[in-house]
Amino acid sequence: MSHIVIRHATAADAAALTHLYSQPETQANTLQLPYPSPAVWEEKLNTQRPGVQRLVAEYQGQIAGQLTLEVMSVARRRHAATFGMGVDPAFHRRGVGSALMAAMIDQCDNWLQVSRIELTVFVDNPAAIGLYQKYGFVIEGTATRFAMRNGEMIDTHYMARMRPF
Repeated sequence: MSHIVIRHATAADAAALTHLYSQPETQANTLQLPYPSPAVWEEKLNTQRPGVQRLVAEYQGQIAGQLTLEVMSVARRRHAATFGMGVDPAFHRRGVGSALMAAMIDQCDNWLQVSRIELTVFVDNPAAIGLYQKYGFVIEGTATRFAMRNGEMIDTHYMARMRPF
């Protein structure tokens, strides 16, 4: 994975992230809508909300993936975080998702005092489910008719990883 560089996203990444999330496969496996606006990404990248980190993965100098980590701000949930990520289909099976996951887990386990990481994943996305399981996530439940995709309601799994002590 030495050819993958993980770094914080900057405003200069807006066009690349717009491209990443404008692809049908990426939209199908995330909660992104078609026709993403570069202005929306510029605003996200120019606005640093407390507890939110936006990481990008560069593969041979190109933005290949993105991950947003959000640490919960509610007092009784500060031990938990959630995240969402997308990997450009042109870079699938090259370690991009694994590099983003490893960086995010390192942040949670070693820097942010996060002991529980949560996510939702569409039940028909076995590649993502397998990636998450590789990093210690387990399915805790299933949400029926969680989100709309291409005119039909799709179920998601709730998954979580507890920091090993």
